[in-house]
Amino acid sequence: MERRLTAILAADVVGYSTLMGEDEVGTLERLKGCRRELVDPAIKEFHGRIIKLMGDGALVEFASVVDAVQCAAAIQRRMAVRDPGTSDPRHIRFRIGVNLGDVIVEENDIYGDGVNIAARLEAMAEPPPPHPVSHRRQSR
Repeated sequence: MERRLTAILAADVVGYSTLMGEDEVGTLERLKGCRRELVDPAIKEFHGRIIKLMGDGALVEFASVVDAVQCAAAIQRRMAVRDPGTSDPRHIRFRIGVNLGDVIVEENDIYGDGVNIAARLEAMAEPPPPHPVSHRRQSR
């Protein structure tokens, strides 16, 4: 049995069931677009490896915890400015948890408390606001 210390990023779409209930096709297309244009490039940029995709969720492994946290932050920043005209109820938002932990490696999957803790942190995370807050200064 192979074990290793790794950084695990667990991500999930906020309110996915509701979004799918209201507009399956549109939600799936928006999610696929987010993955293709923002999430997958960020994972590649920060040297991550997708372990598995679970509908609206993803489990990603990183050799560096710094890379995992930077990837999570980059995804959240990029998502905040994506589709500014989309109404709040339809806006795709991710909750993300990151954990550095020991995992059991079996073929192309990872298991153990390291993964479970990342998933629990993701579930406890506050979702980002639906739209970015403008930080422009008001003129007097």
